[in-house]
Amino acid sequence: MAHAGRGAFVRIFNRIRGPRIGIKLALLGSLLLVVPFFSYRQVVEMERLLLEGQRNTQLLKAKGIATLFNGRDSLFNDLPVSTSDYEPLFVQPLSGAVRIDGQGDDWGMNLDDSMMGFGSPTGDRDGDLRLLLGERNGQLYGFLRVRDAEHVWRDENILRLDKSDQIRISFIRTDGEDGRIALVGSPAAPLTAYAMDDGWRFAADGPPELRIQGAMVATGSGVDVEFRMPLDMLGSRRHFGVAYVDVDDPVERNIRQVTHTLPTADKAGFDLVVLQSPEVRRIVDGLGYAGARILVLDERGRVRAETGAIPDAGNTTTHQGVMDRARDLFETIRPLLHRITTGERYDPEAISVAESQETASEVIAAALRGEPIARRRKLGNNQIVIMAAHPIYSKDAVVGSVVVEENIDAIVSFQRSSLERVVLVSVASLLIVVLSLIAYAARLAWRIRHLRREASRAIDQYGRLRTPSLRAEMLAGDEIGDLARSVSGMLSKLHQHNTFLENMPRTLRHEINNPLNILSTSLDNLATEVPGVLDSKYLDSARRGVLRIGSIVQNLADAANLDDALLAEEMEIIDIDELLQNYVANCSLSHPGCQFVYRGADRPVYAKLADYRIEQMLDKIIDNAIDFHRSNSPIKVQLDVSRDSLQITVANRGPTLPPRAERTLFDSMVSHRGQDNRLHFGLGLYVVRVIVEHHGGHVRAMNLVDGSGVAIMVQLPLAQAAGNGVDAPRPVLARSA
Repeated sequence: MAHAGRGAFVRIFNRIRGPRIGIKLALLGSLLLVVPFFSYRQVVEMERLLLEGQRNTQLLKAKGIATLFNGRDSLFNDLPVSTSDYEPLFVQPLSGAVRIDGQGDDWGMNLDDSMMGFGSPTGDRDGDLRLLLGERNGQLYGFLRVRDAEHVWRDENILRLDKSDQIRISFIRTDGEDGRIALVGSPAAPLTAYAMDDGWRFAADGPPELRIQGAMVATGSGVDVEFRMPLDMLGSRRHFGVAYVDVDDPVERNIRQVTHTLPTADKAGFDLVVLQSPEVRRIVDGLGYAGARILVLDERGRVRAETGAIPDAGNTTTHQGVMDRARDLFETIRPLLHRITTGERYDPEAISVAESQETASEVIAAALRGEPIARRRKLGNNQIVIMAAHPIYSKDAVVGSVVVEENIDAIVSFQRSSLERVVLVSVASLLIVVLSLIAYAARLAWRIRHLRREASRAIDQYGRLRTPSLRAEMLAGDEIGDLARSVSGMLSKLHQHNTFLENMPRTLRHEINNPLNILSTSLDNLATEVPGVLDSKYLDSARRGVLRIGSIVQNLADAANLDDALLAEEMEIIDIDELLQNYVANCSLSHPGCQFVYRGADRPVYAKLADYRIEQMLDKIIDNAIDFHRSNSPIKVQLDVSRDSLQITVANRGPTLPPRAERTLFDSMVSHRGQDNRLHFGLGLYVVRVIVEHHGGHVRAMNLVDGSGVAIMVQLPLAQAAGNGVDAPRPVLARSA
């Protein structure tokens, strides 16, 4: 059982055919896909190295700048007056324009982390406020976030301005006098600034103060207020204070609480607006360079100096060229390529502006804790920058930090150009190689198919050699040329052998007929000269043997010379029905022990053929039917006519054909008579097939439907009848069988 299982496996394995040459070459060409794979990985790793290098470079820059401020904590306290007498209100520099709309989303910083709180320690009571001051182009900006559960707007019918919620700004003007500004508003009008009297009740002047602008937006917990005023209104010492007046009763409109930024009663009556430190800024200004921004912060994270700017990335142009369309296509497929090559998700917009604000706060906080750090973040104009921060020390204490921000446009441009070159070169080389492989495979397959077709045509379906040599690929110097020359050599040797076999029957007939003639003459002389020998059974047996040997030699010679003999025959148009009638009648006379039945077409049936060869064909079929027919059963001959052809059927009752015998029954030297009948060499039906095919027809044999015998059917083409452009047929009488 195990041996049978292995045999079945071997048979199944032998039936499996491998792919064609073109498929193999295409699979080998697909290995070139590893080139862009490794190239993309190399570019990605190079980008990471460049980013890491820029981080380290910026950290070194921040460290070098911080070294200039180490141990000089006095630089962070250079205020215009003594800080012991005033509460400082630090002003943050604003990098971009701020729209006065009460929103605060355009300040470019995290408001919650930068605002100063006033009021209760917890900051969650009604009337508590938080304040953030900024400076840009000589303007002082303020943003207040106030908790107020019941906001009371101004009633325009009431002249007193202290009967509604309002923002009070206190400062010392350039002339040394006190300045008082109240910001009040109503649902129907924007926030308006008025110069107030000493008691903060009425407006000192009729018209509003147009130099000061403000906006108020109601929130869920209170209001957000945004205002702007010129810095030169504060004077040289920048004394300043802000207060929020809370009125909760819309009917009585009495002031419930005033929350202000003013210091305690034992100090001066104003706060101090602290701008960037002049000395620190002077030092930093000398360190600025193009493409980077440097910030110096104190221990509370407030900007004391700033220099430099990050250049804008610029507007993107509309893509129109072929290369631009190729880049757009690459950007479309890049996420998939990045996922395949690195296993990571590619998202160029992964860093949001909000996350970048958190990143900036984390970087500053880490630097103030004494930890040098560098992170990547995104600005509002979609620029990606690296933010590096290094602490400033004074007597082992952190008194501030230096922040260096620089964009990575050069790295991004390098990465993009590198990827473009890698992709374009890889795709171009891949296309060239694949097209070359396809062309080579097509050429190779065409050469092999051409050689196969010529080799197949060299031998017909019956194994006869048509040509002794090949012409295709004979001059080629590769392996296909070697194969063609090898096959041509085999065909040449096979042609020599076939020529020998074809000439052998003629040689045998000549060599055997001479002794047979001598033997036949000797037997005749013996019968004449020796009295009583004529009636001897041995003499009759000898004569029959001589005749049979002669018949066998003649059959072999006829089969060998049949093709050449058929080419010399002249074909004529005859009535095949009349020929068959006469032939069957003669068969009945020559074989009195057999019964023949003929069924014709009852009308003339014309075919262009050689009548002698048709009778020779019928002789072979009838002889075969006589040998195999059952006794007392007729041999039937039938003629059927279709539109373009005629069919001659010879059927007899008797043994049926073995399975699959129809395939080889008409081949040369093939006999199905069994081993007991060795005098038949299988040439009779072979002669039938050659004659039929010479006349443009075909022959086949099959068992009868009821399994009682065998039928041989010959199909031949019809010819045109007389009067349709062909000569009238001559009468043909069948020769004696």
